[in-house]
Amino acid sequence: MLRIEGVTKKYGKLIANDDISFQVDDGQIAILLGPNGAGKSTIIKCIVGLLRFQGLIAINGAPNTSEQAKRDIAYIPEAPAVYDLLTVSEHLEFIRRAYRMEDDGYSDRLLERFEMDDKKGKLGKELSKGMQQKLSICCALAHKPKIAVFDEPLVGLDPHAIKELKTVFRELKNEGTSLLISTHMIDSVEDYWDVVNIMMNGRFVATKQNRMDGGQSLEDLFFSITERGKEAAQ
Repeated sequence: MLRIEGVTKKYGKLIANDDISFQVDDGQIAILLGPNGAGKSTIIKCIVGLLRFQGLIAINGAPNTSEQAKRDIAYIPEAPAVYDLLTVSEHLEFIRRAYRMEDDGYSDRLLERFEMDDKKGKLGKELSKGMQQKLSICCALAHKPKIAVFDEPLVGLDPHAIKELKTVFRELKNEGTSLLISTHMIDSVEDYWDVVNIMMNGRFVATKQNRMDGGQSLEDLFFSITERGKEAAQ
């Protein structure tokens, strides 16, 4: 479970996150929506330990900066981060060694699913942006995390990879993994979210559980709230 309580992040006088609290339960897919500058990437970077903040963030009960928390969480950033001079295979070997894992073939199966198995000898710098994103996903999931945080994971992926990643989302959910997904591609997550948090100006302005009752679509909900928020700010 991912738990965030009273998190505030300031850049000088700018309040990027203002007293944010929420949680993502085991086996739950939580979607984070909001316009540009709402504070989505900031809270994600706080969660994964890249930014200092005020408040509490716990990963399965442990502080998010603890060694145990780092073993339990995976982070897939919007911009893929790969090593220029490591091959695809060496990236995954590096992950296995970092987490002291035996090679059970899982990482190779991830490569196959994302059509990267024929690129094992390619250097990171030789991969296209889309392939780097797929490698970033495979590396992040290779240690079978209990919590996975995705920041715009579908950007730059080809149709097959998008389809496969959606399948992975469902599989992780069924295995009890907590998923937090930040995205602008609202229609891409319409079918499988459990809870959505909508951010504006560093705050959560709405939280909705998915009742699967054929009511208001996620896109309609998003625009009704954000457009209303813009009007109130004028």
